[in-house]
Amino acid sequence: MTDLTQSMSISSDGLRLQSQRLRHVSENIAHADTPGYQRKLLSVKTKEFTLSADQGPQAGRVVLDQTPVQEIYDPAHPMADESGHYRGSNVDLVIELADARAAQRSYEANLKMFQQAREMSSSLLDLLRK
Repeated sequence: MTDLTQSMSISSDGLRLQSQRLRHVSENIAHADTPGYQRKLLSVKTKEFTLSADQGPQAGRVVLDQTPVQEIYDPAHPMADESGHYRGSNVDLVIELADARAAQRSYEANLKMFQQAREMSSSLLDLLRK
C-alpha cells in the first residue's frame, strides 16, 4: 500500500509543479507588451527515482530568460530615449503558448496517474475488507 501512496505523493508533486509552471507562463503572456519585461522561467529540481524515495519533482528558483529584449522605435512612447527607442520585452507568445500546452498535458498526465493510484488503493481496500 505504501507504493500506492508514494505514487500519489509523486503525482501530487507533479500537479503542484505544473500549476506553478502554468502560473508563470500566464504571467509572461500577461506582460508580453510591458516594456523592459524579461520572461520568467521556472527551474525544476528532480531526484533520481527510487522506490524508497517519495519525493517527486519540485519547483526550483525562478530565473529570468537572458534572451535580449527587442529595441522598439517609437518616438511618441513615454519611455523612449533621445533616439526614439525603448526596450520591449523578450516574451514570444508562440513559445509561451507551446509551454502552456506542454504544462497542461503534463498536469493531465499527473492527474490521471493520481486517479489511477487512488482507484487501485480503493480496490485493494475493498478486497481486504472481504
